[in-house]
Amino acid sequence: MPFFEVIKVETQQQAASVVVDKLAKDLHEGTLNVIGLATGSTMIPVYKKIVESPLDFSLVTAFNLDEYVGLTPTNKNSYAYFMHEHLFSKKKFKETNIQNGVAEDLEVECARYENKLNEHPLDIQFLGVGENGHIAFNEPGTPFDSVTHVANLTDSTLGVNSQFFDDDEKIPNTAFTMGIASIMNAKKIILLAFGEKKRLAIEALLGDKITEQLPITVLKKHPHVTVITDILID
Repeated sequence: MPFFEVIKVETQQQAASVVVDKLAKDLHEGTLNVIGLATGSTMIPVYKKIVESPLDFSLVTAFNLDEYVGLTPTNKNSYAYFMHEHLFSKKKFKETNIQNGVAEDLEVECARYENKLNEHPLDIQFLGVGENGHIAFNEPGTPFDSVTHVANLTDSTLGVNSQFFDDDEKIPNTAFTMGIASIMNAKKIILLAFGEKKRLAIEALLGDKITEQLPITVLKKHPHVTVITDILID
């Protein structure tokens, strides 16, 4: 029988504590060997709490959801840089993986990353959600059977993400992303969503409809989902 829980929290710090407790349990039981990680402001309190915790990830392999096309790991707006700053420079992992934003052949890089995911099945995948219901960079209309690919980012996503770029910097309009099928292969999914701007996406997830126009709704098909949110749903 599918496992689907919604954990209501008051603050993102409280959410981070819930996440750390769940990770501690799986590490103790030996069921966490490969973890899928997300970026963005939603994850910062989580990574801060992980860094402050005694959790040992030295035997855990990490994969990231996405990376902008064209950005080097030293670019402060790249997700490789984000992960180094907030987690990888502070916690030792067995191995960390993120798509190569400056790969010469984008298709080859997508295939390489997907093959590596298949070799290391995800035990847990963290997700945030966009205001338009996207998960990772799988925008509305992305096929549910998609694997790692280069996504064209919508104006909505570009508008939200532009806040992290300086005025004179052009935000990339394409990004590598795990596909929806890649994400759904994870044994467990933990989705975090905060703020009223995410309400429509969370209400869609908790509703009856499953549609590629709201990628988050595919999670209703997953066998083990935890939603951690401060959004009060009637």
